[in-house]
Amino acid sequence: MDVNKLLGDLRGQRDLLLQAIVALERLGSGGAKRRGRPPKSANGGFMESAAPKKRVISAEARKRMAEAQKKRWAAIRKANG
Repeated sequence: MDVNKLLGDLRGQRDLLLQAIVALERLGSGGAKRRGRPPKSANGGFMESAAPKKRVISAEARKRMAEAQKKRWAAIRKANG
């Protein structure tokens, strides 16, 4: 039997086995290494509130803002024609 042919066959089988081992390791570890930003952990290292607080505007403030906007639109209409 030719020793060089035997070594070549063994090296080929070794490569196939290494590929199979790598594939199984990836399955066991959750897949290949992810690219990009890592996923958030449970708390992300920070204290997080349940939801951001919503801003509340009083009726008075809303009325003042509406009047100011009406004045701005009136000035634009006056300037244009």
